Amino acid sequence: MKLKNIPYLFSICKLKDTSKVDLSKEYTFLSVTDEEISLVCKTEDVPDNVTEQEDQYRAYRIDGILDFSLIGIISDITNVLAECSVPVFTISTFNTDYFLIKNKYCIKAVLALRSRGYDI
Repeated sequence: MKLKNIPYLFSICKLKDTSKVDLSKEYTFLSVTDEEISLVCKTEDVPDNVTEQEDQYRAYRIDGILDFSLIGIISDITNVLAECSVPVFTISTFNTDYFLIKNKYCIKAVLALRSRGYDI
């Protein structure tokens, strides 16, 4: 399986409201629940109304479109990362899955995934 590195730094944020989120920006992931509003976006696109923010993430995407009937893809990747003590933040979209890894863990993560047959 091939993972593609997305060449930007990302931030994971908590927001007061969505009024300043620019949904036209590439790589903007917004979640609104009864408990919180979360935003993942390129660090350069973080709005000024965040209440909490984690920076220095790199994103990797499973290359291609995944069928909904596939089982265990996220589990396999996160297990590889867990075995080498790399924390991961996952996002699923209609077509594929994204894995966000703190910049300081990326070399370790890439080496572990490559050793298990992933093409990055």
